[in-house]
Amino acid sequence: MFGLVGKSLGHSFSKDYFTHFFTENNLNHSYQNIEIEKIEDIIPFIKENKNLKGFNVTIPYKENIIPYLDNIDDTAREVGAVNTVRIEKDGTLSGFNTDVIGFETLCNEALCSSSDIENKNALILGSGGASKAVQYVLKKKNIPFQIVTRNCKTCFDIGYSEVNDRGFYPYSLIINTTPVGMYPKVEECLELPYSTIEKHNIFIDLIYNPIETLFLKKAKSYGAATYNGLKMLYGQADAAWKIWQLTINK
Repeated sequence: MFGLVGKSLGHSFSKDYFTHFFTENNLNHSYQNIEIEKIEDIIPFIKENKNLKGFNVTIPYKENIIPYLDNIDDTAREVGAVNTVRIEKDGTLSGFNTDVIGFETLCNEALCSSSDIENKNALILGSGGASKAVQYVLKKKNIPFQIVTRNCKTCFDIGYSEVNDRGFYPYSLIINTTPVGMYPKVEECLELPYSTIEKHNIFIDLIYNPIETLFLKKAKSYGAATYNGLKMLYGQADAAWKIWQLTINK
């Protein structure tokens, strides 16, 4: 058994994706949604489900899961967030971050749509676990970025009011890493200066359900290129499977 650990998972396509993948490849595995009220609940769940070999981690536990892990790979440690856990043969828990792989795939597609790749800078909306994976990829690509958060954690972060004051003019990539607008609250949207969008802007929303959020609809209405998080989902899922296979095949 494999699964997805989170607090509320009605929005997720992961179960459908892996169920289809297992069926197509004639694999006798299952994938379940594992909804828990607090992250510490994952430990008794693992003990009660001996056939659980690994799981993905989503909102709001990508950072909170780390203290419960026995090992964490270098990328996940640098990112500061884990979205994939492998249960080793001896019962220890190893953490990885495949969001990095997924977002890099998505980012490469988005950048290919631009004729001016060299002079990109980014505005990252949100500062949680998904945001940290985005930050890691942008650093790797030498793309400067600014983090926007409701509660500024460092002197380098800015608030949403500052974005509304200055507009999108200084930025070419605008990336939403928050859950605002995710199913079932599809009518919600971050309050941002959408009227300042220009055609050279590229808007990325890590949300994939709905396929087109209100955030992306507004960006598209002003002529910006838009990308949802579906490619990131597939990329991180494929990478997670490769990690889990290492234990299965031992």
